[in-house]
Amino acid sequence: MAEIYVIVGAGAAGVAAAERIRMIKKDAMILMLSVDTYSHSRCMLHKFLGGERDENGISFTADDFFEKNEIYWGKGQTVKGLEPANHRIVLENGYQPYDKLLIATGAVFGIPPIPGFRTASNVYGFRDLQDAQKIDAAIKAKDAKQVFVVGSGLVGLDVTTALLERGIKVTVAEMADRIMPLQTDATAAAAYQELFEAHGADFRLGIGASDSVVSEQNEITAVVLSNGESVPCDFVVCAAGVRPNIAWLEGSGLAVERGITVDEYLKTSAPDVYAAGDVTGLSGIWPNAMDQGRIAAMNMCGMPLAYEDRYCLKNTSNFYGLTMLTIGDINKIEDGAQVITKEDRRCYKKAILKNGVLQAILIQGDISGTGHWQYLIKNQIDLTELLKKKDIFSLSYMDFYQLDETGEYQYA
Repeated sequence: MAEIYVIVGAGAAGVAAAERIRMIKKDAMILMLSVDTYSHSRCMLHKFLGGERDENGISFTADDFFEKNEIYWGKGQTVKGLEPANHRIVLENGYQPYDKLLIATGAVFGIPPIPGFRTASNVYGFRDLQDAQKIDAAIKAKDAKQVFVVGSGLVGLDVTTALLERGIKVTVAEMADRIMPLQTDATAAAAYQELFEAHGADFRLGIGASDSVVSEQNEITAVVLSNGESVPCDFVVCAAGVRPNIAWLEGSGLAVERGITVDEYLKTSAPDVYAAGDVTGLSGIWPNAMDQGRIAAMNMCGMPLAYEDRYCLKNTSNFYGLTMLTIGDINKIEDGAQVITKEDRRCYKKAILKNGVLQAILIQGDISGTGHWQYLIKNQIDLTELLKKKDIFSLSYMDFYQLDETGEYQYA
């Protein structure tokens, strides 16, 4: 009888795992269950909401992916619980047994504890396609003209871009003193803010929401800021944080902290149960989630492989044609650290070094040829001798192509 491999979740980690399992186990039954009805890239949600693409246009799988790989996808399925002792998951209308299980349920958006936000009917997130579809429906139903967005991180600016594309007035509140506070410094943030304002966005920086005005229909009609200002809106989008989607595992006995606890092989505390992607809390980066899915799949198939790349301080962005790469904590400047900046009409660069080792880098503008920066930061390569000969920003892959097996590089 064929082994049953069950994957809960149809995001990056789940799909990558399913593909890898099929490569290894030609005769296994692979069953994927998810609330999703389309495979979609979170990075493309703004293109759907902005009207540039439909649901199929933001898919990250080929049209025949599931059929070609003989993967059964149970769409629109809500998983209610897990019974590790019985090797089965609990569905709304029964049970699904498994021989090996991968939990790849991702993360869900959080709603801040602001009066009215958690009870009103017109407060949305922007985490997955269902969220985007709900916002799209709200815009059409109300002929929405003004929206309040909480948070100016990557997700907040993505949804703002889409809403502006549809001619909606957007007010964005951010507790920090600049937009994209985790990825930018003051200079880089100002460049993006100028672009967004030119397209109609209105920012409230260093200010949080403290209250709301709720109608008799249980809808927020205005958000009250901490400075007393009242901002009218047709609905609210919360884009100020996410948490691993683990509520459905309550009572399962599975070890969890912030996310599902896994060992180096992405195995959970339960036999034959693995986890990958955002649900583990290891990394919120798309490529890392796919790597975790593939590695978890190999371990599920009896091919032991440790997951080692847990570095997640990397982000790229592209708003209105201005691209940016940030690796490391660009806002953490320790005692003795050296901050180097370079700016011209086309590009802004910032590097933080300590004791000759690169700690973080930000490049806004042309980010081509930047693949070596992550290697240098992750592996804490000492650049002291090399920087006696070259400027930090003139370094390229060619400077390190002679790295030996110890991680030391040989000068050309």
